[in-house]
Amino acid sequence: MQLEVGKIYEGKVTGITKFGAFVEIEPGTTGMVHISEVAATFVKEISDFITQGQMVKVKVMNIAEDGKISLSMKRAVDTPPPAPRSQNRPPRTGGFNNNNRSGNGGQSGQNRFDRAPQEYASRQEGSKSFEDMLSKFMQKSDEKISDLKKATDNRRGSYQKKR
Repeated sequence: MQLEVGKIYEGKVTGITKFGAFVEIEPGTTGMVHISEVAATFVKEISDFITQGQMVKVKVMNIAEDGKISLSMKRAVDTPPPAPRSQNRPPRTGGFNNNNRSGNGGQSGQNRFDRAPQEYASRQEGSKSFEDMLSKFMQKSDEKISDLKKATDNRRGSYQKKR
């Protein structure tokens, strides 16, 4: 039997290691399930999920040129796709909101997630080119460094006078 990438097969666990499990799909054809592909949850110990000799369903993920077969147990299981977050989360009403900078505890006003992306694009576009923004940044940076040097020199000068 010729294995096909993307197809699901049933095989027998022939060995378990710290990094994965070896599954014999057909006599003489063994692939490896990496620890990250054993289950949809975090797997610390593979032996908590499977045992040697157990029959498992695996999906062929890759067949390398050297003949190594990568398998996945978690992708072989039919699981419904997760629902979009907006359907799972109740609407936000009042309360504390870190994203609202109005200082009124989130009771009114828009936060940054409520604004349309076009608002950001229109604010960013058209006003300045990258070179203009870089030039302005460099100018402000030079001013800050100059002010810092003046303040440092003033402190050193007053310190030396006290001696």
